[in-house]
Amino acid sequence: MAASGRAQVLRLYRALLRESQRFGSYNYRTYAIRRIRDAFRENRNIKDSEKIEELVNKAKANLEIVRRQVTIGQLYSTQKLVIESPGNT
Repeated sequence: MAASGRAQVLRLYRALLRESQRFGSYNYRTYAIRRIRDAFRENRNIKDSEKIEELVNKAKANLEIVRRQVTIGQLYSTQKLVIESPGNT
């Protein structure tokens, strides 16, 4: 993978993780982060540029979905879970 392609993938990875941190719900947040990390680890060794481009486009679409879901989630507030209280971290 070219250096610019690698940088693009890393920017996309960080953007997905950063946006997932904004989920209000602990369960959605941890699921999204785990899913993102697993997907990127699973596809870490792919060398085919067409496959990489396909996966990058899919990740961009997923980033838009995460952004939309975060926005929707912020419209409806919920109580924090016990695990989210400051003494439990």
